[in-house]
Amino acid sequence: MDSLLIRGGTRLRGEVQVSGSKNACLPIFAACLLTDQKCLIKNVPNLSDVNFMAQILRELGAEVSMVKDGEWEICAKKISHTAPYELVRKMRASICLLGPLSARMRRAEVSLPGGCVIGARPVDLHIKGMRALNCKTEIERGYLNVDARKIRGARVYLGGRFGSTVTGTANIMMAAVMAPGTTVIENAACEPEIADLAKMLSNMGAQIEGGGTHTITITGVPRLGGTSHTVIPDRIEAGTWITAALATKGDVTIKGAIRSHLGSFLDLLECAGCKFEYLKYDAIRVNASRLKMKPVEAVTLPYPGLPTDLQAQICALATQIDGISVITERIYPERFMHVPELSRMGANISREGPSAIICGKSRLSGAPVMASDLRASAALVIAALAAEGETKIRRIYHLDRGYDSMDKKLKSLGAKIERTPED
Repeated sequence: MDSLLIRGGTRLRGEVQVSGSKNACLPIFAACLLTDQKCLIKNVPNLSDVNFMAQILRELGAEVSMVKDGEWEICAKKISHTAPYELVRKMRASICLLGPLSARMRRAEVSLPGGCVIGARPVDLHIKGMRALNCKTEIERGYLNVDARKIRGARVYLGGRFGSTVTGTANIMMAAVMAPGTTVIENAACEPEIADLAKMLSNMGAQIEGGGTHTITITGVPRLGGTSHTVIPDRIEAGTWITAALATKGDVTIKGAIRSHLGSFLDLLECAGCKFEYLKYDAIRVNASRLKMKPVEAVTLPYPGLPTDLQAQICALATQIDGISVITERIYPERFMHVPELSRMGANISREGPSAIICGKSRLSGAPVMASDLRASAALVIAALAAEGETKIRRIYHLDRGYDSMDKKLKSLGAKIERTPED
């Protein structure tokens, strides 16, 4: 296990390239199980989660190889219908194997992935969707078992307590592409990652309308073929670079930041006084050297609302803004594991239910801190960059799940950062 040592107080300067989207890549890898032909996936980030998914596909029988840096070839000629706990337990996103296995094999046994530090993430909507498609679905001995021999198109409503479900939408899309008849998914997730999956499935021969909207219509086809697909840039990584540039009063150009994917996030920051230079559709310059920001009032919501995956980073930024900021979490109300660690560094933060109240501007000082999840790790990195002195962030394997070479990219921007092995 590695740690990060960061000496704060340096303004980030230069250009940084956003890697491919983790949240788009994982279901796209799973979608390769829908065909016995080769699929070439490009712009794949080098992440532990991606390597876990590749390992799972190999265990299912698929041939998976990295052709070159960022490009993977997957051919699933003969595959099993069972994804065992030993593999699935490492990554919750592996639940998205359920849809393609049900469609291709007409049966699936996928281990339930278990708990999560950021709060409950149940699979009830996945089960509801599969049952709506006329699949027998049961939970036995920790496995989600699906009998899809009589699968057929249907109208599926995917609304839940906290809105639509992204992985649930991906699962039902992939299950429906080879189901006889027409499937209409209502209250579907409309994240860019879902639109990217729909684009790939269409290139494989699926008939999909409305991918990336709240209503997706799918007409089942007998079989799908191989394809070549380029994964979209990671909007959460782009947002993380923007907050890091603002927190350090830096001047950074983020390449691969698609403005339309970051609408609510950019609007929040513009309302707080930020001014961005949009160089083209996928590049944003952040020059915060003379910027004075106003406090923020942020509420996370399903897309196109403010992403829950940027909430922790906004908390870290808010510690450096004069005044009182209020950040409310509506997707995962318990997702504030970063707050005690930020407080250890000198942040003035209190919790009231699903909200964090942040009194800035805090004089942060370096301290030993512990990462608890992927986005909390990013928040601690941002705080460390803005702090005085040296911060040691432990358990950064969380960070490696979702950020490709973050320490190297930060070093290229002038950050004083080192990766060191833990004792």
